[in-house]
Amino acid sequence: MRKRLLAPLFLSAAFLAACGGGDKKAEETKSEDHAAADNSMVKPQESGEELMNGSDCKTCHKPDTKLVGPSFKDIAAKYPLNDENVKMLADKIINGGSGNWGETPMAPHSNFTENDGKEIAKHILETYAAK
Repeated sequence: MRKRLLAPLFLSAAFLAACGGGDKKAEETKSEDHAAADNSMVKPQESGEELMNGSDCKTCHKPDTKLVGPSFKDIAAKYPLNDENVKMLADKIINGGSGNWGETPMAPHSNFTENDGKEIAKHILETYAAK
């Protein structure tokens, strides 16, 4: 009886912990004049892989195994690399969603910009597509 109660409790706690991570700290901004004068202070765009590694993506998604969410290979197999799919997946990454892969909702990642979401989506579709 006790084991039956502990398993769902543990899974619920793990799911809630996974949904809370990945926040980026707000970056301080400089005036446009100052930033234009000092281009060395401009932060280079992070790649999709770097953004994924700095977030909680791999808590729910694995390269070739379904976990909480679909595997990256399953995502790449379902959605060919094109602008429409990249935008749609970026929106799902940023705003969350459910229904495409079952009832478990994907947590929103509102800390990502639209460009960040697109970089992650492109990385998944390029890296994990069947070759």
